[in-house]
Amino acid sequence: MYELLGISLVLTALLTINAGTSALAAGVWRLLERPLRRCAASTRAEIVFALRVGPPAVAIIAIAAFLVPSYLTYEPYRSGEFVGNKLAALALISAVGIALALWRGIHSWLATRSLLREWLSIASAFTISQIDIPTFRLPHSFPIIAVVGTVRPRLFIAERVLESLSEEELIAAIAHECGHVAARDNLKRLLIRACRDMLAIVPCGRAIDRAWAENAEAAADEHAAERGSAVALNLASALIEIARMVPAGARPTMPAAVFILGDDDHGVMGRVNRLIALAGTSRQRVSRRFFYWAERLAFLVLLAGLLIAVTNTQVLTSLHIAMERIVQILS
Repeated sequence: MYELLGISLVLTALLTINAGTSALAAGVWRLLERPLRRCAASTRAEIVFALRVGPPAVAIIAIAAFLVPSYLTYEPYRSGEFVGNKLAALALISAVGIALALWRGIHSWLATRSLLREWLSIASAFTISQIDIPTFRLPHSFPIIAVVGTVRPRLFIAERVLESLSEEELIAAIAHECGHVAARDNLKRLLIRACRDMLAIVPCGRAIDRAWAENAEAAADEHAAERGSAVALNLASALIEIARMVPAGARPTMPAAVFILGDDDHGVMGRVNRLIALAGTSRQRVSRRFFYWAERLAFLVLLAGLLIAVTNTQVLTSLHIAMERIVQILS
Protein backbone atom coordinates (compact mmCIF):
# COMPACT_ATOMS: atom_id res chain seq x y z
CA MET A 1 0.00 0.00 0.00
CA TYR A 2 2.98 2.32 0.61
CA GLU A 3 4.01 2.19 -3.06
CA LEU A 4 0.42 2.41 -4.37
CA LEU A 5 -0.33 5.42 -2.18
CA GLY A 6 2.83 7.18 -3.33
CA ILE A 7 2.09 6.53 -7.01
CA SER A 8 -1.50 7.72 -6.56
CA LEU A 9 -0.33 10.94 -4.92
CA VAL A 10 2.18 11.57 -7.69
CA LEU A 11 -0.42 11.03 -10.43
CA THR A 12 -3.00 13.17 -8.65
CA ALA A 13 -0.51 15.98 -8.08
CA LEU A 14 0.53 15.85 -11.74
CA LEU A 15 -3.08 16.21 -12.85
CA THR A 16 -4.10 18.95 -10.42
CA ILE A 17 -0.95 21.08 -10.75
CA ASN A 18 -0.97 20.74 -14.53
CA ALA A 19 -4.68 21.57 -14.83
CA GLY A 20 -4.46 24.48 -12.40
CA THR A 21 -1.40 26.08 -13.97
CA SER A 22 -2.81 25.47 -17.47
CA ALA A 23 -5.97 27.35 -16.54
CA LEU A 24 -3.81 30.12 -15.07
CA ALA A 25 -1.70 30.23 -18.25
CA ALA A 26 -4.86 30.52 -20.36
CA GLY A 27 -5.96 33.48 -18.26
CA VAL A 28 -2.54 35.10 -18.55
CA TRP A 29 -2.68 34.75 -22.33
CA ARG A 30 -6.09 36.45 -22.45
CA LEU A 31 -4.58 39.39 -20.58
CA LEU A 32 -1.44 39.54 -22.73
CA GLU A 33 -2.95 38.82 -26.14
CA ARG A 34 -3.98 42.38 -26.99
CA PRO A 35 -0.85 44.17 -25.65
CA LEU A 36 1.45 41.65 -27.40
CA ARG A 37 -0.06 42.40 -30.81
CA ARG A 38 2.51 45.19 -31.11
CA CYS A 39 5.37 42.71 -30.69
CA ALA A 40 6.94 40.60 -33.39
CA ALA A 41 5.14 37.35 -34.16
CA SER A 42 8.25 35.37 -33.17
CA THR A 43 8.09 36.95 -29.71
CA ARG A 44 4.40 36.10 -29.37
CA ALA A 45 5.02 32.53 -30.53
CA GLU A 46 7.77 32.04 -27.93
CA ILE A 47 5.61 33.44 -25.13
CA VAL A 48 2.63 31.29 -26.12
CA PHE A 49 4.84 28.20 -26.34
CA ALA A 50 6.22 28.87 -22.85
CA LEU A 51 2.69 29.27 -21.49
CA ARG A 52 1.68 25.94 -23.05
CA VAL A 53 4.61 23.73 -22.02
CA GLY A 54 5.24 25.56 -18.75
CA PRO A 55 2.37 23.99 -16.72
CA PRO A 56 3.39 20.32 -17.16
CA ALA A 57 7.03 21.31 -16.65
CA VAL A 58 6.12 23.06 -13.38
CA ALA A 59 4.12 20.01 -12.30
CA ILE A 60 6.97 17.58 -13.02
CA ILE A 61 9.56 19.78 -11.28
CA ALA A 62 7.35 20.29 -8.23
CA ILE A 63 6.72 16.56 -7.90
CA ALA A 64 10.36 15.56 -8.42
CA ALA A 65 11.78 18.27 -6.16
CA PHE A 66 9.22 18.36 -3.35
CA LEU A 67 6.52 15.71 -3.30
CA VAL A 68 8.66 12.61 -3.86
CA PRO A 69 11.45 13.60 -1.40
CA SER A 70 8.87 14.59 1.22
CA TYR A 71 6.98 11.32 0.85
CA LEU A 72 10.09 9.12 0.93
CA THR A 73 11.55 10.97 3.91
CA TYR A 74 8.58 11.40 6.24
CA GLU A 75 5.94 8.82 5.25
CA PRO A 76 6.10 5.67 7.45
CA TYR A 77 6.20 2.44 5.46
CA ARG A 78 3.30 1.01 7.51
CA SER A 79 1.15 4.04 8.14
CA GLY A 80 -2.19 2.30 7.82
CA GLU A 81 -3.35 4.79 5.18
CA PHE A 82 -5.07 3.53 2.05
CA VAL A 83 -6.01 4.84 -1.38
CA GLY A 84 -9.58 6.12 -1.24
CA ASN A 85 -12.02 6.10 -4.13
CA LYS A 86 -11.64 9.83 -4.85
CA LEU A 87 -7.85 9.67 -4.84
CA ALA A 88 -7.93 6.56 -7.03
CA ALA A 89 -10.27 8.24 -9.52
CA LEU A 90 -8.02 11.30 -9.86
CA ALA A 91 -4.94 9.09 -10.23
CA LEU A 92 -6.71 7.05 -12.91
CA ILE A 93 -7.66 10.16 -14.89
CA SER A 94 -4.05 11.33 -14.72
CA ALA A 95 -2.73 7.93 -15.80
CA VAL A 96 -5.12 7.85 -18.75
CA GLY A 97 -3.92 11.29 -19.87
CA ILE A 98 -0.26 10.24 -19.66
CA ALA A 99 -0.97 7.00 -21.54
CA LEU A 100 -2.87 8.93 -24.21
CA ALA A 101 0.00 11.40 -24.65
CA LEU A 102 2.53 8.57 -24.96
CA TRP A 103 0.35 6.61 -27.39
CA ARG A 104 -0.31 9.59 -29.64
CA GLY A 105 3.35 10.57 -29.53
CA ILE A 106 4.44 7.10 -30.62
CA HIS A 107 1.68 6.98 -33.24
CA SER A 108 2.74 10.36 -34.63
CA TRP A 109 6.38 9.22 -34.81
CA LEU A 110 5.46 6.01 -36.60
CA ALA A 111 3.13 7.87 -38.98
CA THR A 112 5.88 10.36 -39.79
CA ARG A 113 8.36 7.55 -40.53
CA SER A 114 5.79 5.87 -42.77
CA LEU A 115 5.05 9.13 -44.58
CA LEU A 116 8.76 9.82 -45.11
CA ARG A 117 9.35 6.34 -46.51
CA GLU A 118 6.39 6.72 -48.86
CA TRP A 119 7.40 10.16 -50.10
CA LEU A 120 11.11 9.38 -50.38
CA SER A 121 10.31 6.33 -52.50
CA ILE A 122 8.68 8.49 -55.18
CA ALA A 123 10.49 11.82 -54.69
CA SER A 124 13.66 13.00 -56.38
CA ALA A 125 16.26 15.15 -54.65
CA PHE A 126 17.29 18.49 -56.09
CA THR A 127 19.22 21.48 -54.84
CA ILE A 128 18.22 25.08 -54.34
CA SER A 129 20.72 27.82 -53.67
CA GLN A 130 20.95 29.09 -50.07
CA ILE A 131 18.98 26.07 -48.75
CA ASP A 132 20.96 23.75 -46.47
CA ILE A 133 18.27 21.12 -45.78
CA PRO A 134 17.53 18.15 -48.07
CA THR A 135 14.96 19.18 -50.66
CA PHE A 136 12.82 16.82 -52.76
CA ARG A 137 10.56 17.14 -55.78
CA LEU A 138 7.37 15.22 -55.05
CA PRO A 139 4.84 13.95 -57.61
CA HIS A 140 1.69 14.61 -55.60
CA SER A 141 -1.80 15.83 -56.48
CA PHE A 142 -1.93 18.09 -53.41
CA PRO A 143 0.03 21.40 -53.64
CA ILE A 144 2.49 20.38 -50.94
CA ILE A 145 5.36 22.54 -49.83
CA ALA A 146 6.24 21.44 -46.34
CA VAL A 147 9.03 20.56 -43.93
CA VAL A 148 8.68 17.03 -42.55
CA GLY A 149 10.54 15.70 -39.52
CA THR A 150 11.93 17.08 -36.27
CA VAL A 151 15.51 15.86 -35.86
CA ARG A 152 16.42 15.73 -39.56
CA PRO A 153 13.88 17.94 -41.36
CA ARG A 154 13.34 17.52 -45.09
CA LEU A 155 11.63 19.91 -47.49
CA PHE A 156 9.12 18.43 -49.94
CA ILE A 157 7.70 20.44 -52.83
CA ALA A 158 4.98 19.08 -55.09
CA GLU A 159 5.69 19.16 -58.82
CA ARG A 160 2.56 21.20 -59.50
CA VAL A 161 3.83 23.84 -57.07
CA LEU A 162 7.20 23.97 -58.82
CA GLU A 163 5.42 24.33 -62.14
CA SER A 164 2.88 26.94 -60.99
CA LEU A 165 5.00 29.33 -58.92
CA SER A 166 7.47 31.73 -60.38
CA GLU A 167 11.09 31.51 -59.27
CA GLU A 168 10.66 34.53 -56.99
CA GLU A 169 7.47 33.11 -55.42
CA LEU A 170 9.15 29.75 -54.87
CA ILE A 171 12.15 31.35 -53.16
CA ALA A 172 9.80 33.32 -50.90
CA ALA A 173 7.78 30.21 -50.02
CA ILE A 174 10.95 28.30 -49.19
CA ALA A 175 12.12 31.19 -47.03
CA HIS A 176 8.88 30.80 -45.07
CA GLU A 177 9.59 27.09 -44.51
CA CYS A 178 13.14 27.92 -43.45
CA GLY A 179 11.60 30.10 -40.75
CA HIS A 180 9.83 27.03 -39.37
CA VAL A 181 13.09 25.05 -39.43
CA ALA A 182 14.99 27.82 -37.63
CA ALA A 183 12.31 27.98 -34.92
CA ARG A 184 12.11 24.15 -34.58
CA ASP A 185 8.36 24.38 -35.01
CA ASN A 186 7.88 20.68 -35.77
CA LEU A 187 9.38 19.74 -32.40
CA LYS A 188 7.36 22.44 -30.63
CA ARG A 189 4.19 21.18 -32.31
CA LEU A 190 4.79 17.68 -30.94
CA LEU A 191 5.45 19.01 -27.42
CA ILE A 192 2.29 21.14 -27.50
CA ARG A 193 0.27 18.16 -28.68
CA ALA A 194 1.66 16.05 -25.83
CA CYS A 195 0.72 18.76 -23.31
CA ARG A 196 -2.80 18.85 -24.73
CA ASP A 197 -3.16 15.05 -24.65
CA MET A 198 -2.10 14.88 -20.99
CA LEU A 199 -5.17 16.98 -20.17
CA ALA A 200 -7.50 15.47 -22.78
CA ILE A 201 -10.08 14.57 -20.14
CA VAL A 202 -9.73 17.98 -18.48
CA PRO A 203 -9.50 20.29 -21.52
CA CYS A 204 -7.46 23.41 -20.83
CA GLY A 205 -5.47 25.69 -23.06
CA ARG A 206 -7.06 24.97 -26.44
CA ALA A 207 -7.05 28.72 -27.16
CA ILE A 208 -3.31 28.78 -26.47
CA ASP A 209 -2.80 25.92 -28.95
CA ARG A 210 -4.57 27.89 -31.67
CA ALA A 211 -2.70 31.07 -30.75
CA TRP A 212 0.65 29.30 -31.06
CA ALA A 213 -0.23 27.85 -34.48
CA GLU A 214 -1.30 31.27 -35.78
CA ASN A 215 1.74 33.08 -34.40
CA ALA A 216 4.15 30.39 -35.58
CA GLU A 217 2.89 30.90 -39.14
CA ALA A 218 3.09 34.68 -38.75
CA ALA A 219 6.64 34.35 -37.41
CA ALA A 220 7.66 32.26 -40.42
CA ASP A 221 6.11 34.90 -42.67
CA GLU A 222 8.14 37.57 -40.85
CA HIS A 223 11.28 35.45 -41.27
CA ALA A 224 10.76 35.49 -45.02
CA ALA A 225 9.80 39.19 -45.07
CA GLU A 226 13.08 40.08 -43.35
CA ARG A 227 14.78 39.39 -46.68
CA GLY A 228 13.06 42.39 -48.20
CA SER A 229 9.77 43.89 -49.31
CA ALA A 230 9.87 42.03 -52.63
CA VAL A 231 10.12 38.69 -50.81
CA ALA A 232 7.13 39.59 -48.62
CA LEU A 233 5.01 40.40 -51.68
CA ASN A 234 6.18 37.27 -53.50
CA LEU A 235 5.24 35.15 -50.48
CA ALA A 236 1.78 36.74 -50.41
CA SER A 237 1.38 35.90 -54.10
CA ALA A 238 2.60 32.33 -53.49
CA LEU A 239 0.10 31.83 -50.66
CA ILE A 240 -2.78 32.90 -52.89
CA GLU A 241 -1.61 30.67 -55.73
CA ILE A 242 -1.17 27.61 -53.50
CA ALA A 243 -4.53 28.20 -51.77
CA ARG A 244 -6.23 28.19 -55.16
CA MET A 245 -4.74 24.77 -55.92
CA VAL A 246 -6.09 23.17 -52.74
CA PRO A 247 -9.23 21.07 -53.38
CA ALA A 248 -12.24 22.17 -51.35
CA GLY A 249 -12.22 20.61 -47.89
CA ALA A 250 -8.94 18.74 -48.47
CA ARG A 251 -6.04 18.74 -46.00
CA PRO A 252 -2.65 17.03 -46.26
CA THR A 253 -1.85 14.18 -43.86
CA MET A 254 1.41 15.27 -42.24
CA PRO A 255 1.76 14.24 -38.58
CA ALA A 256 5.10 15.93 -37.82
CA ALA A 257 5.24 18.59 -40.47
CA VAL A 258 4.39 22.21 -41.16
CA PHE A 259 2.40 23.00 -44.30
CA ILE A 260 2.86 26.45 -45.79
CA LEU A 261 -0.84 27.31 -45.45
CA GLY A 262 -0.77 26.39 -41.76
CA ASP A 263 -3.53 24.61 -39.86
CA ASP A 264 -6.28 26.84 -41.20
CA ASP A 265 -6.29 27.77 -44.88
CA HIS A 266 -9.17 30.17 -44.20
CA GLY A 267 -6.65 32.53 -42.59
CA VAL A 268 -4.62 32.94 -45.77
CA MET A 269 -6.06 36.35 -46.64
CA GLY A 270 -5.20 37.68 -43.20
CA ARG A 271 -1.61 36.57 -43.71
CA VAL A 272 -1.56 38.09 -47.20
CA ASN A 273 -2.75 41.44 -45.86
CA ARG A 274 -0.11 41.34 -43.13
CA LEU A 275 2.63 40.52 -45.64
CA ILE A 276 1.54 43.48 -47.76
CA ALA A 277 1.72 45.66 -44.66
CA LEU A 278 5.20 44.29 -43.85
CA ALA A 279 6.32 45.05 -47.38
CA GLY A 280 5.25 48.66 -46.96
CA THR A 281 7.22 49.25 -43.78
CA SER A 282 10.93 49.21 -43.13
CA ARG A 283 11.65 46.38 -40.70
CA GLN A 284 14.83 45.53 -38.95
CA ARG A 285 15.72 42.01 -37.99
CA VAL A 286 14.40 41.29 -34.50
CA SER A 287 17.26 40.54 -32.15
CA ARG A 288 16.83 37.35 -30.18
CA ARG A 289 19.73 38.08 -27.82
CA PHE A 290 17.41 39.57 -25.19
CA PHE A 291 15.23 36.46 -25.12
CA TYR A 292 18.31 34.22 -25.18
CA TRP A 293 19.66 35.71 -21.97
CA ALA A 294 16.23 36.23 -20.38
CA GLU A 295 15.44 32.51 -20.70
CA ARG A 296 18.76 31.52 -19.14
CA LEU A 297 18.42 34.06 -16.34
CA ALA A 298 14.95 32.77 -15.53
CA PHE A 299 16.28 29.20 -15.48
CA LEU A 300 19.11 30.13 -13.09
CA VAL A 301 16.71 31.96 -10.76
CA LEU A 302 14.33 28.99 -10.78
CA LEU A 303 17.19 26.56 -10.12
CA ALA A 304 18.48 28.64 -7.20
CA GLY A 305 15.00 28.84 -5.70
CA LEU A 306 14.52 25.08 -6.01
CA LEU A 307 17.85 24.36 -4.35
CA ILE A 308 17.02 26.65 -1.44
CA ALA A 309 13.57 25.13 -1.00
CA VAL A 310 14.68 21.50 -1.32
CA THR A 311 17.41 21.90 1.27
CA ASN A 312 14.94 23.44 3.73
CA THR A 313 13.52 20.61 5.85
CA GLN A 314 10.67 22.82 7.01
CA VAL A 315 9.34 22.97 3.45
CA LEU A 316 9.35 19.18 3.06
CA THR A 317 7.77 18.71 6.50
CA SER A 318 4.96 21.16 5.73
CA LEU A 319 4.37 19.48 2.38
CA HIS A 320 4.10 16.07 4.05
CA ILE A 321 1.54 17.41 6.51
CA ALA A 322 -0.45 18.80 3.58
CA MET A 323 -0.28 15.41 1.85
CA GLU A 324 -1.61 13.69 4.96
CA ARG A 325 -4.62 16.03 4.99
CA ILE A 326 -5.25 15.51 1.27
CA VAL A 327 -5.24 11.72 1.75
CA GLN A 328 -7.75 12.09 4.59
CA ILE A 329 -10.02 14.34 2.52
CA LEU A 330 -9.94 11.99 -0.50
CA SER A 331 -10.38 8.81 1.55
